Amino acid sequence: MLGMLLKMRGFEVVEAEDGEEAIRVAERERPGLIVMDATLPRLDGLAATRRIRQFESLEGVSIIFLSGHAEPAFRAVAFEAGCDEYLDKPIDFDQLDGVLERHLGTVRVAETI
Repeated sequence: MLGMLLKMRGFEVVEAEDGEEAIRVAERERPGLIVMDATLPRLDGLAATRRIRQFESLEGVSIIFLSGHAEPAFRAVAFEAGCDEYLDKPIDFDQLDGVLERHLGTVRVAETI
């Protein structure tokens, strides 16, 4: 659903099925922003974030962490892993727009006919 919303706003979206693939896709695509879910198969979002942060080529890429865990301790672990922002699920789309604007400089909206 989030991917579809971002596409409707004019963003190019590349998705990964699991944490291992997320790392490979990030390295290959070098995106402007990564939206990382906490709960991923094979390798969770925390571990994937830590590994992505090891790549010099991805040093300037912002990672937005999504999680259903609202506890401050889990948030702290996510920031220690290397995320730049943390959004609770369910996602507040106005808050997401603010995050996108801070990290990408603008919120694109696709034209509708």
